Amino acid sequence: MQEYKDSNLRSSELVNGIDRAGHRAHLRGIGLIDKDMSRPFIGIANSFNEMHPGHMHLRRLAEAVKAGVLLGGGIPFEFNTIAICDGLAQGHEGMCYVLPSREIIADSIEVMAQAQRLDGLVCIGGCDKIVPGMLMAMARLPIPTIMLTGGPMLPAKFKGEDKAIYEVREASGLWSRGLLTDEEFKEFEECVIPGPGSCAMMGTANTMSVVAEALGLALPGCATIHAVDSKKTRTAKETGMRIVELVMQNAGPASKFLTVEAFENAIRVAMSVGGSTNSLLHIPAIAREVGLRITPDDFERISRQTPYLAKIKPSGKHTLKDLDSAGGVPAVMKELLELGLLHADVRGVSGMSVLEIASRAHNRDAQVIKRATEPYAPSGSLAILKGSLAPNGAVVKQTAVSEKMLVFTGRARVFESEEASIEAMRSGGVKPGDVVVIRYEGPKGGPGMREMLTATTTLMGMGLGESVALVTDGRFSGSTRGPCVGHVSPEAAAGGPIAFVKDGDEILIDIPARRLDLLIDAKEIAKRKAEWQPPELKVQSGYLARYSRSVSSADEGAVLK
Repeated sequence: MQEYKDSNLRSSELVNGIDRAGHRAHLRGIGLIDKDMSRPFIGIANSFNEMHPGHMHLRRLAEAVKAGVLLGGGIPFEFNTIAICDGLAQGHEGMCYVLPSREIIADSIEVMAQAQRLDGLVCIGGCDKIVPGMLMAMARLPIPTIMLTGGPMLPAKFKGEDKAIYEVREASGLWSRGLLTDEEFKEFEECVIPGPGSCAMMGTANTMSVVAEALGLALPGCATIHAVDSKKTRTAKETGMRIVELVMQNAGPASKFLTVEAFENAIRVAMSVGGSTNSLLHIPAIAREVGLRITPDDFERISRQTPYLAKIKPSGKHTLKDLDSAGGVPAVMKELLELGLLHADVRGVSGMSVLEIASRAHNRDAQVIKRATEPYAPSGSLAILKGSLAPNGAVVKQTAVSEKMLVFTGRARVFESEEASIEAMRSGGVKPGDVVVIRYEGPKGGPGMREMLTATTTLMGMGLGESVALVTDGRFSGSTRGPCVGHVSPEAAAGGPIAFVKDGDEILIDIPARRLDLLIDAKEIAKRKAEWQPPELKVQSGYLARYSRSVSSADEGAVLK
């Protein structure tokens, strides 16, 4: 019986031998011919979704990837996975499902690629949990894989200024204070999403796209090429061609590129461009898939050593379009290499080393990407705070905090949910000098560690960003700015100190000193701990109940054990 395919290709298990007639019949049933049987089978994991702009354009990119696969001599097979929109899930029970969806995405891609014996894989995604979920799957799979990120959306224009989605959320506070008319608010709402792509800011989606490129799992320049740019289509086609080359070269799995040095490079690049606090969840989760342990202390060490080079919204006035025009991730790498801050010999799916990629790059605008010797600040975007309120750590995006709030002592206003805190802020129940404490919103207690974006944008929109701080065991959107401290670990549901805070307690936030302290006597804390009773799970059935029982803490990446 004819052997259709080199036995080094996994898909030979589907087509070679007399006992595979049934397999071949299924493949013929979808249109394959004899010549197709001999080629590498390439999966395309597409998170196309009709319900949000981050993924509405991905069918078009998938077609370009398929064209590239065919040009390279492979046979493409597209399949789909889920893609929740964080923006639509904000402020209600739906947000409980968003972080847990990361594990479903990773599992579904692994299951499909392994069961169908694919030879290589391209993952196409663009939003907050989709990119890290795909990267987790790529790290697991024993085949070559490449990430193609969907690209940012164009910035919006409102009253002549570049705007992003978080600003219309904050505008609800401006409207309630009489600083925007009904007509202006509606105009803002109608223009702030001008088309397809991930939200036009250095939120989690674009941070993780930057991370994918800096890890070496996407082609150079991919992260910041915008969704509507023809260059994104060309990159998609090149990605399809490249995955076939990797398969034919027997290049090995993505995990071979995921070294300690690659992760350090990715964290450093993310910190230099004002990366999201959520990278503190996702990068450790990806590393865990290849047996590496990355902790908040690693982020703190790298962020302290990393100059802050690009002040992208929400931390500054520049947009992702500005960053792309200035040279994107390769230009950032070029600046970091000037100070010897990257592992230059690390290679990725492109076949080039970091040094080779950077040597081809040009920083076309030193106002957008600062020279490494003249940064905005000597340290990067994230700071890890520890103390009596967060023994295992908490995180703040220090580059988005007013200097007035870098050190702040305030009285606690304690809320058991995000909704309760928002109601209090909007009704005047939160005053200057308060520290809003939102608890039982962690991975286990939430469950699902909801984003507190509605709370943080309400805080800023109500004009409280320089007089009120927010502390939570939940997490934030990458678009969050202001004195907002998240990921407090251990979380309240696990008996962390945040569970014992009472209204009126003093809390110290000292970002330069990296402290987060509950300023009450240790004996009083011990007394409250002894009186505390673990709460029942908020959800008793379904996926969230299973998730709540098996999820790890935020400082471990909120992974399932």
